[in-house]
Amino acid sequence: MPPALPSVRAELGATLRQGGWLLSIINLMTALGGMAFALTADRFGHRRLVILGTSICLLASLFGAFAGDTNQLFVGRFFEGIGFIAVTASVPTLILRLARPGDERRVMSLWTIYMPAGAGTMMLASALILPHASWRTVWLVAATCSAAMLLALLVRALPRRELDRTPASPHPVTREMAEVATSGGPLAIALCFGAYSSCWFAVVGFLPTLQIERLGISPSVAAIVTALVTFVNVGGNLAAGRLLERGVPRVALIVGAAVPMALCAAGIFADGVPDLLRLILAAVYSTVIGVVPGALFTAVPIHAPRPQLVGATTGLLMQGSNIGALLGPPITAALVATGGWSAAAWFTTLALCTVVLAGVFLHWRERRKLAA
Repeated sequence: MPPALPSVRAELGATLRQGGWLLSIINLMTALGGMAFALTADRFGHRRLVILGTSICLLASLFGAFAGDTNQLFVGRFFEGIGFIAVTASVPTLILRLARPGDERRVMSLWTIYMPAGAGTMMLASALILPHASWRTVWLVAATCSAAMLLALLVRALPRRELDRTPASPHPVTREMAEVATSGGPLAIALCFGAYSSCWFAVVGFLPTLQIERLGISPSVAAIVTALVTFVNVGGNLAAGRLLERGVPRVALIVGAAVPMALCAAGIFADGVPDLLRLILAAVYSTVIGVVPGALFTAVPIHAPRPQLVGATTGLLMQGSNIGALLGPPITAALVATGGWSAAAWFTTLALCTVVLAGVFLHWRERRKLAA
């Protein structure tokens, strides 16, 4: 959506505020029920839910490609969000089943690259498609990718016996949700990820629009720049796992990244910053702040109330992440519409201050839990 947003607004007549919701509505279902989806996966079967979610993504992308107005595109994005959470809430548990003992931290760190790597790839594809075809072609490409993934799952994942459904928990879903939602560690993880996500999506989501409207860059070049800025986030994700393995404290990664990046993010939107420096700041910001997801995903097994609730804790993390992704772009759009692009700097600064506070609290909880 980010590279295609200018074309979508031009064809369907969407306002900037509607554009903000088009960017973030895909996260609505995860924001409302990430933990419920994770517990549903425990009972329905993680592999089944991955296959079902991929099928929904395929159909929703096809629907979006033929949307006749903004409201229809909203519906398609909504169902893309359902497919997205079905997959992302289920995959971590399957990955941990396949990992060798001692590799859990490494594979969870590797898993965190799915968003920047996938989004970066799609944005780069969009940059190559949009100068020559409608934004609807991009949605058809997305549907094709889902179809290819669905075929791979049916051929390669379906026969794997170690991915079969395990016995479901005898406890009611509501009881397990309450147990996770009232635990300080999972709540701190969700809050920290939500604040990070709102700030990252605010920067990346509107970066193409910022380049086109303020810097006068062509849509295709803006899409390529945004894709590269998204890709470099992968480096931070992977660096987090390596640094944690070498004994760097989790709080040092979170606070050490968030504090300087608050200034960096503000510089992206502030007035008077040279255009080239603004784009360099965006790349540095995306790279450095990428250590936060890696630090938080690897904290899930430590802070889950009990081992059986690792999936539910991951679901709460995803819920926090998507609440941030849901709210970040519309808040940024509202600030920009009323106070110009420089007003968005206030939001990114507040969000990253929240990341710092949540990271410090998580460190305190982790020390108490490990000491006990």
